[in-house]
Amino acid sequence: MEFHIDNMTCGGCAKSVTKAIQSVDPEAKVDIDLGAKVVRVTSNSNETAIVATLDDVGYPPRRAA
Repeated sequence: MEFHIDNMTCGGCAKSVTKAIQSVDPEAKVDIDLGAKVVRVTSNSNETAIVATLDDVGYPPRRAA
């Protein structure tokens, strides 16, 4: 799954996003392109759960095109 997160602007944001995703699935592989504000996630978890968690921590994602 791939998401665009508009308000992810720094390394601290990227770390928070990774931590949030891995709180849902500790085995998730998270690849972040900070310049493009894109997060690629490889996970067996439900996409809805990951989206809800990112919303909860203040990084609302939208599906990347």
